[in-house]
Amino acid sequence: MMLAALTSVVWGLSFVATKYGIIGFSAPQLTALRFLIACLPVFVVPRPKIPWSSIVLIGLTLFAGQFLLLFFAYAQGLPPGVASVSQQMQVFLTVLLAAVFLRDIPSLRQCTGMAIAFAGLVLIGLTAGADLKLTALALALAGALSWAIGNVLVKRASGCALFPLVVWCSLIPPLPALAISSISDERSLLAAVAAAPWTSIAAAVYLGTAATIFGYATWGRLLQRYPTAVVAPFALLSPCTGIVASALIFGEVFSPLRYVGAALILAGLAVVVFPGRRGGETSSSPAPAAE
Repeated sequence: MMLAALTSVVWGLSFVATKYGIIGFSAPQLTALRFLIACLPVFVVPRPKIPWSSIVLIGLTLFAGQFLLLFFAYAQGLPPGVASVSQQMQVFLTVLLAAVFLRDIPSLRQCTGMAIAFAGLVLIGLTAGADLKLTALALALAGALSWAIGNVLVKRASGCALFPLVVWCSLIPPLPALAISSISDERSLLAAVAAAPWTSIAAAVYLGTAATIFGYATWGRLLQRYPTAVVAPFALLSPCTGIVASALIFGEVFSPLRYVGAALILAGLAVVVFPGRRGGETSSSPAPAAE
């Protein structure tokens, strides 16, 4: 529970980091740089014992698809607070896809908790300003769907060491990102790095190390080890972190309705996480930790 919560906080702060990153880099350049940093350990980390096809599919969905779409949404003016909320649609999409394709069926209590949390997400989404472009929101939601597909693919790779998996899958996103950049950007990635402010460089480093290597290795390990409906809702802490951080750093103004939404998210998470005492839910309860 502590690891899942910490990962969600790290991801929540990454929405603020992305806002700084997109100042110095285009969407495809920031995607490429993030994963060029994340894949650096590939020189000392052995390739995971899964087919190359699995590495490519996870890299394309969990990483390339999600972040290209999200960073293009930022380029369209998506605020960090709204971005942190929109991406958590992956929670519900992950549980739905896992139930359909992996027969990982959530319990009634877990469905109730997710419904409460979803109501909180809806309330937060209703607070988006009139300046929020429909294109930006659609791109962000498409990124959430790509994330959900990647989550299911990671769960199917059960037994694979997650740190090597994240590192090797990080080799994939720079290829399509640089291809798009070569078509859409006026300057190369090297030129962008040379001209970027230090805040954008620091943001890319944070995204590549804390948010990618630590975040996804930890998250994937939890998804492999515990039921999807137990792990996925922890990601709902990310919008709470993103909202608070965006308010403190960028002065993003929030209405009381947004705070009510955050409270509902936490309430729904509590319903999902804390084990029930009655029969009928043991099959979806997390297994005891081995460490």
